[in-house]
Amino acid sequence: MGSSLVSTLGLQPCRAFYRERAFLVALLIGGIFWLFLALAFPVSPLSWSQAMSWPFVSLALVQPCLEELLFRGALQGAVKRCGWGQLAWQGYTSANVVTALLFMLGHWWQHPPLWALAVFLPALLFGWLRDHYDNVYPAMALHAVYNIGYFWLTGLPV
Repeated sequence: MGSSLVSTLGLQPCRAFYRERAFLVALLIGGIFWLFLALAFPVSPLSWSQAMSWPFVSLALVQPCLEELLFRGALQGAVKRCGWGQLAWQGYTSANVVTALLFMLGHWWQHPPLWALAVFLPALLFGWLRDHYDNVYPAMALHAVYNIGYFWLTGLPV
């Protein structure tokens, strides 16, 4: 892979993001959401055998990594290289906002409208991490952690 492609996708080596406040706060937000979910709605946590199944591994690890590589890596990386993609407001680039909207629309065909809309805020956070670290690995890691917690609490889709 050429260095330009590696840079555009955000796959160059990354500093230890998992020790930094921004990433730790993003993890905390996920924990607060899971607590709210468990207290406000009936949840059906997965059994250990379900959590070790291919459907769970796919939803929790494989799909978040592929989605982040496609959306935050390829798409946001390419759009940010355009002049208008670098325009920012309150720390959010237009490349991030456009990518988050497309990510939300990508979930629309497979999920109820309210669920697809709910994907927008985490998508903005994933994009902010991509911009903040100039790397896709933090967004991949956070997306996977969010999916692990959500699907472990609510069960696998049928």
